[in-house]
Amino acid sequence: MELIKNLQWRYAVKKYKDELVSEDKIDQIIEAVNLSASSCGIQPYRLIVVTNPEIRQKLAEGSFNSQIQASSHLLVFAAFNNITSEYIADYVAMMEKQRNLEIGMLNDYRDTLISHFSAQTPEQNAIWSSKQAYIGLGTALIAAAELQVDATPMEGFDPQLFNDILGLTGKNLHASVIISLGYRDTANDYLASMPKVRLPIDQFSTMLK
Repeated sequence: MELIKNLQWRYAVKKYKDELVSEDKIDQIIEAVNLSASSCGIQPYRLIVVTNPEIRQKLAEGSFNSQIQASSHLLVFAAFNNITSEYIADYVAMMEKQRNLEIGMLNDYRDTLISHFSAQTPEQNAIWSSKQAYIGLGTALIAAAELQVDATPMEGFDPQLFNDILGLTGKNLHASVIISLGYRDTANDYLASMPKVRLPIDQFSTMLK
């Protein structure tokens, strides 16, 4: 299985070469994330792709992650702060249109979602949305590996700084997790030549028959 080989190849890169990832490959990674699973299927997060070096330099301030600035592209997974009734109604209407359904056919589904999310606090909505963003992060890592693009998922950043610089709060968003993309600098990355370390399958996985 080629996917397993690609996942064995990938690791969280520490040092990147000064080489840009092609826009075609970036577009494929973005499309893969857009196709990723999400609970209720409503995609409660957005993907911000940052290439501007000056913006990435500002985002890197106060962070120990040099990859923010040194990589080719930075993907910011920005989760919703609140799941609004308006968003749900618009998304369900889009579902009906894309599936060629009669208008109103999914009203019961829409009303169930609205009832569920309106009963939660914005904090609960934000936590749930962040969890969905992490599903997208996993998809991005797999897609990048398939394309032989290196990636580094990161949590060690200042989310408020990201929110301020990228203007996320006013868009009902908050920075949840980030991933850098590029190509490994094998001469300067101490992890590049090291074997991948994982638990044996029989310790990691339990099968109940």
